[in-house]
Amino acid sequence: MLTLTDLFCGAGGSSTGAIAVPGVTVRMAANHARHAVDTHQANHPGADHDCADLSQVEPRRYPATDILWASPECTNHSIAKGRRRGHGAHSDGLFAEDGTDEAAVRSRATMHDVPRFAEAHNYRAIIVENVVDAYWWGPEQAPGAAFQAWLSTLHAWGYEHHIVWMNSMHASAYGPAAPQSRDRMYVVLWRKGERRPDFEKWTRPHADCPIHGRVRAMQAFKRCDRRWGRYGKRAQYLWRCPRTECRNTVVEPDVRPAGEAIDWSLPAAVIGARKRPLAAATMRRIRAGFAAFSEPLAVPVEGRDGKRAAPASAPLRTVTTRNETGLALPPYVVELRGGGSSHRAISEPLATVCAGGNHHGIVTTPGLVVPYYSNGTARPATEPLPTVTTVDRHGALYGGTVGALEECRFRMLEPHEYAAAMAFPADYRLLASDKRTRVLMLGNAVTPPAARDLVAMVTEALTGQNLEPGV
Repeated sequence: MLTLTDLFCGAGGSSTGAIAVPGVTVRMAANHARHAVDTHQANHPGADHDCADLSQVEPRRYPATDILWASPECTNHSIAKGRRRGHGAHSDGLFAEDGTDEAAVRSRATMHDVPRFAEAHNYRAIIVENVVDAYWWGPEQAPGAAFQAWLSTLHAWGYEHHIVWMNSMHASAYGPAAPQSRDRMYVVLWRKGERRPDFEKWTRPHADCPIHGRVRAMQAFKRCDRRWGRYGKRAQYLWRCPRTECRNTVVEPDVRPAGEAIDWSLPAAVIGARKRPLAAATMRRIRAGFAAFSEPLAVPVEGRDGKRAAPASAPLRTVTTRNETGLALPPYVVELRGGGSSHRAISEPLATVCAGGNHHGIVTTPGLVVPYYSNGTARPATEPLPTVTTVDRHGALYGGTVGALEECRFRMLEPHEYAAAMAFPADYRLLASDKRTRVLMLGNAVTPPAARDLVAMVTEALTGQNLEPGV
């Protein structure tokens, strides 16, 4: 039996993932927000809880455990806020000089609580979760210097480390992944003398290579001298087949679609009939998605193999004596604010769930017909939902036939849909009276599948007992 402490536990995503591993129990959980601690306690009643500013806590107040999971505040490490990276000047302790964002300095300071607790409790293993940009924590003239100094402190207390760059839609080693694209950095540390975790076994998702079939994908960074960052064609790494016979062709790991997280039974208002029109920016994004995805398709439903769907703007295929052609219109997601895109197909993972509010909407059309998943530049609905972040907002189009954009139906995503995108259990309780706070908790949370896979990896290393990943 291994015990775990969850610092900056939030609503409990890390703890929920940890207890999915046999033999792991959460002994202690702490956070500064009362609504988060109440939610964690309601869902993890067997753990001890403390609502406190951890920078003011004496670590020996808490019990010693085998594993420490820590999720220091990430908001002010991220560039999602539209600010440049930087450590932030400070004087007189953490009190900022004029013109410096004091909140940012205090936010980054939570990282220092990890070595404080490690010094006191000498954990056998530590997992620290944060945004990928935390890797460059430091002043503008020396990006990353503060992060490397932080790592050196942990090395001094007897730890070795390895950094895992993981997207939650690929965390499927010990169970289903999250239907959301969410890139994060996980610093995995183990005490010298302990067995090194088997990172190759636990962090390589399955994918299909057109030449070699089912393979364990290999993470391939575009710059060998800069192994950090996010997943994607325009980001820092891709997944490739490990076999050289196909020249390590790019492969796409298995993912869960955003449609799994969306409750299609909920009603949505017709855009053209709304008493309060949608904002101009929202309509601009909806039009972009409508233009990308809404062209109806003529879909063969009978006849020989090999027939393909074709755009309705193309000539209709040969008409036969049978009624064998259907019409399809794909659903799509609208991102209402910020982020790197404005819309995507509902088959993709949801954009990162964030703490800044309800940022996703669903655009729908009346009457669902056969959904078609586009293979164009916009991601199809068979892929995970885009990352739900503090700046991204999303909507989706209900599949159906419409004559104009104004006939589409639109609504915002609800907290239980965000919870599903984060891969929380369906019965997970969020103890907050207002919708905004529930979304805040979910946006700040760790996706349980990512925590589950990494804790399983560390558990195997600490106990020496083989755990079999799922397929």
